[in-house]
Amino acid sequence: GAGCVGASSGGDGCGRKGPPAKNFDLVNYSEGMNFSEGPLTLGRIRDELVKMEDAIIFALIERAFFAHNKPIYEKGNPHFAHDGFDGCFLDFILKEIESVHAKVRRYTSPDEYPFTSAQSLPAPVLPPLRFPRLLCPNDLNVNSHIRQVYLDSIVPAICADRDDGNYGSAVTKDVEALQILSRRVHFGKFVAEAKFQDPSTHDEYVRLIKAGDAAGIEALLTNEAVERRLLRRVRNKAAVYGQEITDNGAVGVGGKDLDPQPLRIPLDVVSDLYERHVIPLTKEVEVQYLLRRLDYPDFQPEISYGF
Repeated sequence: GAGCVGASSGGDGCGRKGPPAKNFDLVNYSEGMNFSEGPLTLGRIRDELVKMEDAIIFALIERAFFAHNKPIYEKGNPHFAHDGFDGCFLDFILKEIESVHAKVRRYTSPDEYPFTSAQSLPAPVLPPLRFPRLLCPNDLNVNSHIRQVYLDSIVPAICADRDDGNYGSAVTKDVEALQILSRRVHFGKFVAEAKFQDPSTHDEYVRLIKAGDAAGIEALLTNEAVERRLLRRVRNKAAVYGQEITDNGAVGVGGKDLDPQPLRIPLDVVSDLYERHVIPLTKEVEVQYLLRRLDYPDFQPEISYGF
């Protein structure tokens, strides 16, 4: 996991923006999210989640350019033997890429979580930065589940069932897709803290947490109308982003237009991914975060959640 989120070591996502903070003042940077630009309202959090939809869809489209290439997921495949590494080629590349990202402070950011064990990653080579403390200490990390869903359900649905030999290209697209899916799911922690801070529901959350009522917490967290809108939106986005735009301006959507072209990924893949996996996994993160929330009764976010 990422350890105690919001700890003083802080981070800057991938280290691409912003100078080191003098005297470790709060920094105003994360990958796509300015945590210090408060208040961190549910509206701001949802806006960020909507932006991630685009990144997820494009990541899947780019992975779909390549075949399934099953050997890259086979542990012990002799084509990818590396001394001292016991895992498949995907895991090897994940560790290599995440080791570079760790050196530039990616995993000290409160919204980034490595798939590789944190103990196996190097320390940052850049000076530490500090984010405002927005989450109570926690080590929740569901990346192993995200990885399994991605390999079992997503790649087979979007990629041709063959081997094109483009192992390096395919696996780097896998890493990009896994990282944005991880960020999206773990953003549920901010949703959970925001809802816990809401005066209109705070006492009910406290009651349910004290009772250990995970089902009750999930029911209180759930907004079915918002979920229905989300599923319609991501399906519509997949339909638009998956089109081929020709040089004469024609758009191809499943053979219905002037210059018909198939969609780059099946139309329902993204909405199914959200409905069957992303939304439930995000709720799991939210519930597990809240079940532990009263372990830190004195914790107060350094930036308001807008209530």
